[in-house]
Amino acid sequence: MIPRLASRMLLLAVIALCSVHAQSHAAGPRIGFLSPGTPESTASILAGLRQGLREHGYVDGTNITIESRFAHYQFDRLPDLARELIGLPVDVLVTNVTQATIAARDNTKTIPIVMVGVSDPVASGLISSLSRPGGNVTGTSGMFAEGAGKRLELLNEAVPGLRRVGVLWNPANRVFQLQVIRETEAAARALGIQLQLFEARDLASIERVFATISRERVSGLNVLPDPTLGAHASKIATLAEKARLPSVSGSGTYADAGGLMSYAPSLTELARNSGGYVAKLLKGAKPAELPVEQPTKFEFVINVKTARQIGVTLPQSLLLRADRVIQ
Repeated sequence: MIPRLASRMLLLAVIALCSVHAQSHAAGPRIGFLSPGTPESTASILAGLRQGLREHGYVDGTNITIESRFAHYQFDRLPDLARELIGLPVDVLVTNVTQATIAARDNTKTIPIVMVGVSDPVASGLISSLSRPGGNVTGTSGMFAEGAGKRLELLNEAVPGLRRVGVLWNPANRVFQLQVIRETEAAARALGIQLQLFEARDLASIERVFATISRERVSGLNVLPDPTLGAHASKIATLAEKARLPSVSGSGTYADAGGLMSYAPSLTELARNSGGYVAKLLKGAKPAELPVEQPTKFEFVINVKTARQIGVTLPQSLLLRADRVIQ
């Protein structure tokens, strides 16, 4: 009786092991996803990535597995999280923002890396050129730095005669933010606008900054695109409205959150296109030979309700150019 029971238990264990192996095999390649944000703040990017993969025949949990790691806005954690994903191991790494991509590239020269919306990958040293990346990094560029000048122009058009504009930036996201600041400074010189930089890396520092801004007599606010600042878009918009400051942001959610204007590419769409890169790499393409894709369109959104609240009358010419107007 006992030997028969032991034999049965052994058989069940073997069946269970085979089942686990079959499920693992069915899941196919493993994709690593690295973000400085949180699962909630990155949900639309992951949704875009999954959609792009589905369009090429790859479904998470069926014939691929996506392993995600989030730094929860602690940018210094990105290298450790990158090493954790590499050690699983993964077949392809997908990275959101410049510093996550740098963290991945610094820890592997063999695993292909697909970036999502990195602003200027050439200036960051991630790739040799957009047409021939030349290493193990490819994907999509968000051109956020290139849009910096346009955002300042739009703010100046919304409120003619601006002379002093505050710039809210996150020093924890240093590489990318400094790229955008350089482009913003160049635009400010051309427009005759003086900039004042304000550092903010979390909610507490955002609140402290606005106490300072109210004393500095800035007449407009430029909120740089950044995962942390984007996560607190609603709070920033509320504080800007309270200070009666016309504001613009490179975060696509800012105007929807109550900010006056936003001008940005769609990160969801860039992530969807990045899913196509992952599919090509899984089928044998080399990252060094896959040209980096740039956004074909920036969405310009105006919140007219906010304009009324802060006493700004927007020119009709500006309203007509908006892709969306929030009443």
